[in-house]
Amino acid sequence: MTRLNVNPTRMELKKLKARLATAARGHKLLKDKSDEMVRRFTGLVKKNMALRAEVEKELGATLRSFSVARSVTPVYRAETAFSMPVANVTAECGTGCIMGVDIPKITVIGEAGKGLPYAFSEMTSEADAAVREAGRLLPKMIELAETEKTVRLLAAEIERNKRRVNALEYVMIPQLEETIAYIKGKLDENERAAIIRLMKVKQR
Repeated sequence: MTRLNVNPTRMELKKLKARLATAARGHKLLKDKSDEMVRRFTGLVKKNMALRAEVEKELGATLRSFSVARSVTPVYRAETAFSMPVANVTAECGTGCIMGVDIPKITVIGEAGKGLPYAFSEMTSEADAAVREAGRLLPKMIELAETEKTVRLLAAEIERNKRRVNALEYVMIPQLEETIAYIKGKLDENERAAIIRLMKVKQR
């Protein structure tokens, strides 16, 4: 490890000791932060996997329902009915915070899937079920998007934090320790040289 290019004086030694103490404290704080972020990240990943499996399962069932509905309904009527909005749903977007990382928070206002955008006489019961299933699935899909974005942001922050911890642990702290040891050695050497000079002066 290359030591810092400083003058071997007591003032520099004092400054470097203060920097080393600060770096060691910062390393501990960053390490603790990293451990906590990894713990929360693991929990979010498990939640995301469970939610994704649930959404994919329900989405597959919904798409099958739409396929059945289209197969028993004239194409022009099905396309017209399925292209009409069934309800107005608003998503309020905000931000939350996990260990200093800004994460998205999405709140769905309104409820989809209660009404139908067409008359009962125009479509089949399969179409009614498909539309209602799609409406019920919307909040879960939004929650899944929010969770996945949170996981990505946390993963990026964990990686950045890891680089900082490694830089302190393997570069800065060893460099400071080596420089401090060098200055101490130089000061001890100068002190011994001064004592030897005094002894020679007394002998004369």
